[in-house]
Amino acid sequence: MKCEIISVGDELLIGQTINTNASWLGEQLNNLGFTMAHGLVISDQKLDIINALSVAEKRSDIVIITGGLGPTNDDITKHTLTEYFNTTLELDKAIEQNIIDYFNNRNLPILQTNKDQALLPKSCQVLPNSRGSASGMWFEKSGVIFVSLPGVPYEMKGIMNDHVFTKLLDLKGEGSVVVNRTVRTHGMGESFLAEVVKSWENDLLKDDLKLAYLPSPGIVKLRLSIIGKDKTSSEAKLDYYISELNKLIPDQIYGYGNATMEGEVGKLLIAKNQTLSTAESCTGGNVSKMLTSISGSSSFFNGGIISYSNQSKSVLLDVYEKYIDINGAVSKQVVEQMAANVRLKFNSDFGISTSGIAGPNGGTDEKPVGTVWIAVANKDKVISKKLNLGYNRERNIHVSSLSVLNLLRLELLKN
Repeated sequence: MKCEIISVGDELLIGQTINTNASWLGEQLNNLGFTMAHGLVISDQKLDIINALSVAEKRSDIVIITGGLGPTNDDITKHTLTEYFNTTLELDKAIEQNIIDYFNNRNLPILQTNKDQALLPKSCQVLPNSRGSASGMWFEKSGVIFVSLPGVPYEMKGIMNDHVFTKLLDLKGEGSVVVNRTVRTHGMGESFLAEVVKSWENDLLKDDLKLAYLPSPGIVKLRLSIIGKDKTSSEAKLDYYISELNKLIPDQIYGYGNATMEGEVGKLLIAKNQTLSTAESCTGGNVSKMLTSISGSSSFFNGGIISYSNQSKSVLLDVYEKYIDINGAVSKQVVEQMAANVRLKFNSDFGISTSGIAGPNGGTDEKPVGTVWIAVANKDKVISKKLNLGYNRERNIHVSSLSVLNLLRLELLKN
């Protein structure tokens, strides 16, 4: 069954709000075996909504509409749907009482505009909203299902989970299943990665699996999908191809699904009963922030030092001034000493460090913007790596942080 998502809202069009609803709905519906065929973002204008509905009715089996169901004058989706489906509004007493209870339970004043949200199209099936005052609506026309939902993400998700998914699955009946796996990689760009796994990808496609490359700064996600008759055999086939991929790029794969680099590093440190400390220059504490975002990180993270200036590298981390004078702060010698000394200062099993030119200013011919050195130290050795990144400061900080954590991850796996 072909699904379409229509997102209503000027704030989405102008970039004021990120359209997380569409991505969540697409993922959930795809996982349930529905085909995601179209997605559309439109303004809060009656004609735009009607035109979008008319087009969707001709090309899709299921149309999910989000947004425009609030109590204010610019929320016109409900009234437009009433006109489109040639029906009238009527008061739903049960929904009205739900709205009154919702406001009373929170000791909030209730306005007539809030109560008016219980005025709903006569021809729709009402989808109660236990998390807010705007109900969802289920329409059927010419064999096409239309579901209208509030734009507030947790309200939309609540109605989908409470009512819509079950109804859609009953409508779909038994049939094929869609199974997905996401492999997360770091260390190869999208085009280079595609070249390395070309033969594997060809085998994948011959076996009726789909592959999507999903790149972001420092990370390329590989999403494998299969449409099969049963979940068990489909999952077994995906597992086989992922195991083959591991043989091709073992150092680049750091996790699966929603795994994060910092989360995987944290798991390894906990499993090995090892501790870590950080010395950061160009990343300005970002590595420490990533690590401390993990619940339970106090069991492995001893602390960190942000040694941004040359003086702080010498005073706080005992980096030899001659190293800085001769080689510069962005150098193999300095970053290795930063990692080794922060390990000793915090009595940690591992020390990691970053030093670079994040940009967009500050580069030289010898060391252009994006030049970054990273290092990992333990009691036996110090290893380091030079990165050549671009001119975007935020991206350079992010990729440097991922890279030093990945360098640590690989060392933990060796040990």
